[in-house]
Amino acid sequence: MKIFKTVYRTVVAVFMLVVSSCLFMVPAIASTPSNVLVVGQIAEPKSLDPATVTAVNDFRILMNVYDGLVRYKDGALEVEPALAESWDISADGKTYTFKLRSGVKFHDGTSVTAEAVKFNFDRMLDDSHPFHDTGPFPLSFFFSAIEKVEAVNAGTVRFSLNAPYAPFLSNLAYPTGLIASPDAIKKHGKDFGRNPVGTGAFKFDSWKSNEAVVVSRYDGHWDGKAGTEAVIFRPITDGNTRVAEMLSGGIDMMVEVPPTSLGQFSGADFSVVEQAGPHVWFLILNAKEGPFANKLVRQAANYAINKKAIVDDVLEGTAAIAAGPTPPAFAWAYNDSLEPYPYDPDKAKSLLKEAGITNAKLTFYVTQGGSGMLDPVAMGTAIQADLAAVGFDVEIKTFEWNAFLGEVNPGLEGKADMAEMAWMTNDPDTLPYLALRTSAWPDQGGFNSGYYSNPKVDELLEAARSSTDQNERASLYKEMQEIVQEDAPWVFVANWKQNAVKSSKVENFSLQPSFLLLLKDVKKN
Repeated sequence: MKIFKTVYRTVVAVFMLVVSSCLFMVPAIASTPSNVLVVGQIAEPKSLDPATVTAVNDFRILMNVYDGLVRYKDGALEVEPALAESWDISADGKTYTFKLRSGVKFHDGTSVTAEAVKFNFDRMLDDSHPFHDTGPFPLSFFFSAIEKVEAVNAGTVRFSLNAPYAPFLSNLAYPTGLIASPDAIKKHGKDFGRNPVGTGAFKFDSWKSNEAVVVSRYDGHWDGKAGTEAVIFRPITDGNTRVAEMLSGGIDMMVEVPPTSLGQFSGADFSVVEQAGPHVWFLILNAKEGPFANKLVRQAANYAINKKAIVDDVLEGTAAIAAGPTPPAFAWAYNDSLEPYPYDPDKAKSLLKEAGITNAKLTFYVTQGGSGMLDPVAMGTAIQADLAAVGFDVEIKTFEWNAFLGEVNPGLEGKADMAEMAWMTNDPDTLPYLALRTSAWPDQGGFNSGYYSNPKVDELLEAARSSTDQNERASLYKEMQEIVQEDAPWVFVANWKQNAVKSSKVENFSLQPSFLLLLKDVKKN
C-alpha cells in the first residue's frame, strides 16, 4: 500500500496541474513519478479476473499481472513457453501434456502446481466446481474442446480433448488462459476480480474506482525483474482528455490515439508507435432475407463503398483496406493473393441491374462506439452515402454499444439488412468458425448474425481446426478466404493498425500484434 499512497498522491497532483493548465489555457508540463509508468487507458476495467474478462482494455492490465502456460513470442502470434517449459502433443492431436517450470510462485507465495492449473480450468468448465460461481466465463468456449484436465504429478498437467483442436495452444496464450492463484480465488470468491493474484512481472497493489489501478514490480518473477518500479493504469474515457494529459505530461503513454490527434505528437518529446494486428472491421449483410440474400447484391455493396476514402479520410491512415475475413497479421494463414474489392460504383450499379434490384430500402445498424469499432458513426455515415449513390435507400439506426450487441448478436432476421462489426482474434480459426459457419447461426449459439451458409466453407473450417500440420491448415484457410470473398457475406472494410504514443522518457516499448500490452521490459528515464 505504501507504493500506492505515494504514487497516487503524485498522480492526483499531476492531474490537477493538467486540468488547471487546460482551464486557464496556460501551457504547463507536469512530471509523472520517477521510475513509475503512468498509462492512459480508454476505460475503467470491469474485472481483473482473467477467466471473466472479454475487453481488450482489461487484457492490457491482466497480461502484466498474470502468466499463462504459454505466451505469444515478442512481435509475433506464435506461442512459446511461459509457466510451462515444454509440452508434448499426442499423435492424434487430442492430448497435450505440459511440464511446468519449477519453483514458480504466485504473488501470495503459493506454488504453481499442476493442481493449481487444473483448478483454473475446472473452475471455468465444470459447473459443479465449488468456485464456478465466481464467473460468468464468457470466453470459456475457447476451451470447450477440453474433456478432462489431470494433474499427473506436481509438475505435469495433461489436457485431454474431445477432438483434435489446432487453436488450443494459441487459446492458452490468450488472456482467458492466464493462471490465477487458487488460494486467492478461494479467499476472495466473487470479489477475486478486485483482488487479483497471479505470477506476472507486476503484482496487484490497489484499485481506486474510476481513478487508477496500481501494480508494483514483483521481484520474484521467473523471467526476471520488470524495468519500472510500478505501473499506474488510469482510465481516461474521453480521447481528447487523454490527448491533453499526454501533451501536458500527466501520463507517460496512451493507447488508441484518436486519428485526428496523431499530428499533435510529432515533436521530439513524443513517439507514435503503430502495429498491425489481428483486427477486421466489416459489415454483416443479412444473407437470409431481403436484398442481400442475393450474392450479386452483396458483391455490389462491396464495390459501392469507397474503403480507401474511409481509411484515408475518416481513419486518417490508421488502418488498411481489408481484402477478406482473415487479417493479414496472421501471415502464415493469410491469402495474400486476394485483392480488396475496388471502389467501382458503375460495377455496383451493373450488378444491381443484373439482380433486378432498384431503389432497395436498407436498415443499417450502427453503434456509437465499442471495442475495435474505430470511428463507427462517421464510417456508417460515409457508407450510407456511398450506398445511396448506387441506388440504395439506407436508414441508419444508432445504438449504444451494449444495446447494439443485444440487437445484432441474436441475428438480423426481421430487423435489419446490415450492421457494423469488428473482431480482434488470436487465431485464424476464431472469427470464421464463430461467425461464418452454418452451425454458428445465432439460434445455434454462434455469431453468424447474417445467416451466411456455404457447405464448402463449413468443411474447410472443420478440417483446418482439426489438423496438426500448420502448412495444411494454412492451405485450408486460404481456400476458405477465396470462397468467402466471392460469396461476400460481409463488406470487408478495414484492418486497424493499433497505435500508442509514449513520452521520450519511455524506452523499450513496442506494441504487439496480439493487441496485448506488455510492459515488463519497459524502462522510464
